[in-house]
Amino acid sequence: MKKLIFKKVSKDTFNLFIILSLSLGLIVWTLQAVNYLDFVTQDGHGFETYFLYSVFNFPKIVHRLIPFVFFISLFLILINYETRNELLIFWTHGITKVNFANKILILSIFLFLFQILIGGFISPLSQLKSRMILKDSDVNYFSSLIKEGKFINAVSGLTIFIQKKEDDGSFKNIYLDDSSKRATKMTYASSGQIIDRNNQKVFKLFNGSVINKKENKINVFEFDQIDINLSEYSTNTILVPKLQETSSRKLFNCSLNSFFKKPQTDKRCGEEIMQEINRELLKRFYKPIYIPIIAIICCFLIILPKNSSKYKLQSKLTFLFGFLLLIISETTLRYSTETFFSTMVYLVMPWIFFIITYLFFLYKSKNV
Repeated sequence: MKKLIFKKVSKDTFNLFIILSLSLGLIVWTLQAVNYLDFVTQDGHGFETYFLYSVFNFPKIVHRLIPFVFFISLFLILINYETRNELLIFWTHGITKVNFANKILILSIFLFLFQILIGGFISPLSQLKSRMILKDSDVNYFSSLIKEGKFINAVSGLTIFIQKKEDDGSFKNIYLDDSSKRATKMTYASSGQIIDRNNQKVFKLFNGSVINKKENKINVFEFDQIDINLSEYSTNTILVPKLQETSSRKLFNCSLNSFFKKPQTDKRCGEEIMQEINRELLKRFYKPIYIPIIAIICCFLIILPKNSSKYKLQSKLTFLFGFLLLIISETTLRYSTETFFSTMVYLVMPWIFFIITYLFFLYKSKNV
């Protein structure tokens, strides 16, 4: 009977967790998808690229929501059990409050491992995949982004100015400023158009001149026609890889090489970003440790019955402390790698919270 009860608790919590995760995840994803639309299309990418980019960013959203959703799910399940007198049935079948809390703690450990799986492996891989989608896509909306009389920075290192845009898609009085390399190249053309050539976007320019400036030397030549391959330019969106997209193995190697003063084999492992690397590792593999603490906090809901005069106060305090712990887990991470002392505080603090919370629960469960 005890196994059936614990199976029911796990099933109810898991089902509500899945429902809330998908619901809140889709809401957040939809809101962020609007930002992704501007973020992606400003680099000239199409709707298909935008959609895939948004989908592959969904695991990142789920990873951020897991602690909060688990807290809400467990809180609501235990409140519902008490309201429907199901907890009383559990106690009459020989289940102690401490034993019940321990089973909830075991359930939270599985979720702890799940969040590490999402944050440490799935989310970085999916974000890297989303960036590769941008990198591999052609700039198929480029023409529609160009506006008359405005400077456009749709790709990195290339500024485009068009005086007039014709109905057939061609342009008049075109100015290009190419600063993608060491030399600065300015190009003027009386007309031009963007065409497809071998699955690449090419800017075909007519009747103009090019000014090359390198090391205080200026060269000018005129042309009747010149082609500029836009695919050679990286878009602003994909220019700089982010730590969130780097595999955990690479981040661990960077951190260990820095700790043991070994030479770095990866150029992205500079000492100037080592704090960020260590913070990212803590977020992926250590921050989930707050999930078991949240589970113990929720278990305070089973100490008093609903007919107790202090039950409502107990429920409010449980929600308050649980929500406060979620805020602490987020805010302390930002300062976790500032100094050696702050790192040690961040590493030790969750264990102190857990021990104090668990011991206090044992005391209350035996003396109430």
